[in-house]
Amino acid sequence: MLIGVPAETRPGETRVAATAETVKKLVTAGHRVLIESGAGVRAAQTDEAFKAAGAEIVDAAAALAADLVLKVRSPQAAELTRMKSGASLVGMLEPFNAEGIAAMNAAGLSAFALEAAPRTTRAQSMDVLSSQANIAGYKAVLLSANAYGRMMPMMMTAAGTIKAARVLILGAGVAGLQAIATAKRLGAVIEASDVRPAVKEQIESLGAKFVDVPFETDEEREIAKGVGGYARPMPASWMQRQSVAVAERMKQADIVITTALIPGRKAPVLVTEDMVRSMKPGSVVLDMAVEQGGNCAVSELGQTVVRHGVTIIGQPNIPATVPADSSALYARNVLDFLKLVLTQEGGLTINREDDIVAACLMCSGGEVLRKN
Repeated sequence: MLIGVPAETRPGETRVAATAETVKKLVTAGHRVLIESGAGVRAAQTDEAFKAAGAEIVDAAAALAADLVLKVRSPQAAELTRMKSGASLVGMLEPFNAEGIAAMNAAGLSAFALEAAPRTTRAQSMDVLSSQANIAGYKAVLLSANAYGRMMPMMMTAAGTIKAARVLILGAGVAGLQAIATAKRLGAVIEASDVRPAVKEQIESLGAKFVDVPFETDEEREIAKGVGGYARPMPASWMQRQSVAVAERMKQADIVITTALIPGRKAPVLVTEDMVRSMKPGSVVLDMAVEQGGNCAVSELGQTVVRHGVTIIGQPNIPATVPADSSALYARNVLDFLKLVLTQEGGLTINREDDIVAACLMCSGGEVLRKN
């Protein structure tokens, strides 16, 4: 199989879809790998390292014209025109973006969106959302700590005692749990909230206090269970009670990190401008959901702003700020997925009986298979 890895072209994207480690395994399996010159430079993957692993260094046109193209983000229009009809594409292709899927289908591609993989034990090693969310949760704490004008841990000095920072994490998925763990390592006092009661034990096991918002109806309890490991939109009555609980804790918090996302929907607003106004001067809010509309009403995409004395960080695509490790984990996710579609004879087969392949396949043979 002729496999191409082009450089990512979206603004701010620093990751690469393959590393020397994964290229070596693909070449050993008998595949021919074409890497666009400079594709991995920002992720500490040099052309020389790729060459040593057995790849060929080519220009963008050659990488995009391969039979199988590996990308991090979905291709832009200019890239689609350079890909050949009948080729296959693997990447984070935004499965809820119907327009993007239609464009890939019009280009004659068989497109696999790895974000759509089911949350099952078998698919765990291909879970790009979790691998990237882990890094995002870690880096979110560092970005917040950097913007916070005080210390994170409690310190006792000859000049007096410095209190530990109080951190509030909203949303305890993979990113939120990693943020808790990282903030704990830095010595902060942490509280965390999530709609799913099942994560209470995980939150407490990491040393944080769970912000409990009791359920009042069977409907609320049922919705809170989520679907496939993801949260579902909660009823307005529960959201109002959560808002009251969060508002009280935000008055005491030094750093608030919001991570709440609902697949295929705009991110829920958890932090209002009044809540920001109630925070102490010098506090920090980092909105990890800013690309999906934001959990904070006053966050701005790609901007760090000060509102009512509070620093609001709207950093998009946080995994791209840790490009070496983000790429390493992502490339391994991709490699494990390829084991399901690449044959020992060097071809590519699409087994729609395989639940992972079927879930990730967005379009093939001129047919859009993903129904949003």
